[in-house]
Amino acid sequence: MGKQPNLYAFNDISSLANTLRTYVIQCQNAGFERHGLFKVAVSGGSLPSTLAKALLEPSQGNSEGVIDFAKWEIFFADERAVPLDDADSNYKLLKEELLDKIPKEMGQPNVHAIDVKYLDDVQEMADQYQEALMQSFAAKDSVKLPIFDLLLLGCGPDGHTCSLFPNHELLRESDAWVAPIEDSPKPPAKRITLSLPVVTHGTKIAFVATGAGKKGIMKQIFDTEEGRSLPCGLVNEGGADKVSWFTDSAAVEGFHLSRALPTWFRERIRCKKSQHVELQ
Repeated sequence: MGKQPNLYAFNDISSLANTLRTYVIQCQNAGFERHGLFKVAVSGGSLPSTLAKALLEPSQGNSEGVIDFAKWEIFFADERAVPLDDADSNYKLLKEELLDKIPKEMGQPNVHAIDVKYLDDVQEMADQYQEALMQSFAAKDSVKLPIFDLLLLGCGPDGHTCSLFPNHELLRESDAWVAPIEDSPKPPAKRITLSLPVVTHGTKIAFVATGAGKKGIMKQIFDTEEGRSLPCGLVNEGGADKVSWFTDSAAVEGFHLSRALPTWFRERIRCKKSQHVELQ
């Protein structure tokens, strides 16, 4: 068996957030060493709220370093074709949950929002967002795929991530960095999303999945052949040990740690609130 994703589970969100903070800072510092910046892609959903807990609340005794938002370059792993102040906007969600709460002394990140001039033309919106990626990561003809220092992703109840949905043709996209979608099974229908190859090409990939509502899809992703073909399962397969899942105990409740589950899965379940997890 090849290298597998890492799975960490915690009794509560506070414990999860504290370890996620350590992980993000490690990724940040590695990015600073590579190119003086931290290039990160972020999803929507409940993730921005968890990120705020991890990044803005005082650290619980960790001495892992400091967060320097001034050197962060934030892109969106996916975005809806709506105005930036619309309730469905991932930008609005991140702004309200995290960006507006960053203290001045922590610096301000460079955030790449969509160009709202193209709300009625998602292909052009995707092209323009890809152009922003190209300007940051070098021209597309000289770099096959951008390499994010970290992608912070969520997991939908159907196993989707970004705006990559089960059985959708976009899962086969292999050329574009950013792709349009006009028939999203989850409203709003028009969106743009990073392609699967871009996601799996990241240096580190982190999923945050919490709550009892996630336990069904989590078990499916990790314990069934069908689940391995879902978008989150495809990221696991393509990203291998670059992928880490941060969950709470409710999301993995009911998992039967039987022989049917891989050894790495049985060994890496962590549910003790005080447990310090060695990040790989």
